[in-house]
Amino acid sequence: MDMDEYFRWHNQAEHTLKSSYRDFKEGDYSWACFKAQQAAEFAMKALLKAFGISAAGHSLVKLSNELDKAGIEKPRDYMKWARKLDRDYIQPRYPDAYPQGSPYEYYDEEDARLSIEYAQKILAFVEGYINEFGNGDKKGKKE
Repeated sequence: MDMDEYFRWHNQAEHTLKSSYRDFKEGDYSWACFKAQQAAEFAMKALLKAFGISAAGHSLVKLSNELDKAGIEKPRDYMKWARKLDRDYIQPRYPDAYPQGSPYEYYDEEDARLSIEYAQKILAFVEGYINEFGNGDKKGKKE
């Protein structure tokens, strides 16, 4: 188990989630959503990399396929969280993501609150999994 790589990615996930929350408090809801997605992505990559699993791409939905292949059981609501956060990856960053207006006009407090909540849930899942299986005895697989 590669705990150095895990902590490298997980520490960045925690830092990015804190930044997301600061944006939320300042009313920068689109950036809060994007950073929540990034935090969740970094956490998922931390988990996969800890077990030596390839972690390419940015989609939380697609990264879940790697969990499935490795036999890592996801929380029941993981796909709901992943789909919401994946929608926050491109749209908040590009001025032409919507037919008119700028991305920040399309996000509100509730969008950001939900994105942060879902990112927190993914970080908690990753931390819990590492705490349970981090010794490598079961090579990251639930039996």
